[in-house]
Amino acid sequence: MNATEQALAVMVKGTPKFLNKGGLCVGLHISKLGIERGMPLLASSLRTAEGGQVEGLGKARIQTILKNYNIPRVLAEEGGRTSRGSLGLMEAYVDVLNSLFASGKLDLKTALNWWVGKVRLHFSSEGPKFDFDSGKSIRANLQDLFQQAEELQRNSGGANYLGAMLQHLVGAKLDLILGEGAIEHHGASVADHSTSRKSDFDVDGVAIHVTTNPGEALIRKAGGNVREGLKPLIITTSDGVSGALFLLRSTEWVDRIDVLDIGQFLTANIYERSLFRVGECKITLRSIIERYNLIVERCETDPVLRIRV
Repeated sequence: MNATEQALAVMVKGTPKFLNKGGLCVGLHISKLGIERGMPLLASSLRTAEGGQVEGLGKARIQTILKNYNIPRVLAEEGGRTSRGSLGLMEAYVDVLNSLFASGKLDLKTALNWWVGKVRLHFSSEGPKFDFDSGKSIRANLQDLFQQAEELQRNSGGANYLGAMLQHLVGAKLDLILGEGAIEHHGASVADHSTSRKSDFDVDGVAIHVTTNPGEALIRKAGGNVREGLKPLIITTSDGVSGALFLLRSTEWVDRIDVLDIGQFLTANIYERSLFRVGECKITLRSIIERYNLIVERCETDPVLRIRV
């Protein structure tokens, strides 16, 4: 490992967010920029005119770099451009590169190859594994998947893997109940306010919100659903249920918004669709997961969200 690789390893260890999709995009873009423009780089000149984003960073830029390494897969739909913290990561990385350059130890081609290696590792990462244990309850088997997503989340530097998993599992269940095409699916990072959506899923007047952390903003949004004549339904974790009910207690919507635990929501459906035949429950859960994986493949760019069956 040369000096450049050592410095990058230390930087990433101190700031794990560099290994998120947005951080990987920053690393690729700035490394390539150093090769194109020459060193040293001036961080203040790498901001957009508005000052809120990294100049030149975007999907097309990142995919062009990856194409040169025979990597056709999309790393991030926005190419890290709108990722929170990209500016801070850019500035930190520029400092590292400039320091290496000043000491005569910088090898930008090695740096770019290092980031490409991290992208390959990112794409090959294994997601949660579905390993049904017939000796456990349905809810316990689901909880095992949730715990795996939480573990990935803890090691990812901030990606909300659990929230994405809950949203797409609910979407998969709805597809199987209502039929494919009855509802729209969106990436978990696509904010409702950026579309015409009033919730994660709109089903015949029911506005379904899926979240791991129902806060006051979500409660207000669900209250807005009520005012518009919709029936809001919040689906969250067991801890989230307690939090949502506590927040609702002091509002006018206390008896007008339903809150369900994701484990109960899915478990009840699995038993019903299996006609309460214990031997069919594994098959039913597997069908939900297979549908979930199809949704993830279509709506997300991070392969780690796929559940290995």
